[in-house]
Amino acid sequence: MASDPLQINSRIIIAGWELTEQFVLAGGAGGQHVNKVSTAVQLFFNLMGSPSLSDRVKENAAKLAGKRLSKEGVLMLEASRYRSQERNREDARERLKELILEAAKPPPPARKKTKPTKGSIERRLKEKSGRADVKKMRSKPAGD
Repeated sequence: MASDPLQINSRIIIAGWELTEQFVLAGGAGGQHVNKVSTAVQLFFNLMGSPSLSDRVKENAAKLAGKRLSKEGVLMLEASRYRSQERNREDARERLKELILEAAKPPPPARKKTKPTKGSIERRLKEKSGRADVKKMRSKPAGD
């Protein structure tokens, strides 16, 4: 299954040769079965060296990956949520797909600078002077 290409969206398809899977023992529920069968999947993907992704997507994915990305730029996802090897394999591929989809999202639009309205400036200044008057009333009266 690792040889199958992974379709991210209509423009991004990761070739099967870019994905490497390794099966390891998984802990958790499952009784004696868990000690005998390697059901957990470690999915390796050379994120920084992939020809399938643009530079912008690679940078965004590297930020999203965090500690899961090695110094060499290899992303490692571990899936041990399910008891079967096949479902864990699908889970790891789905999580890789979600990470790349999130990284491929367009950047948010730039913020437009706005000025405060004339009314809001007047209200702020009126409230400020009213506060100053209250504080003046608290002071001791001037000695005449």
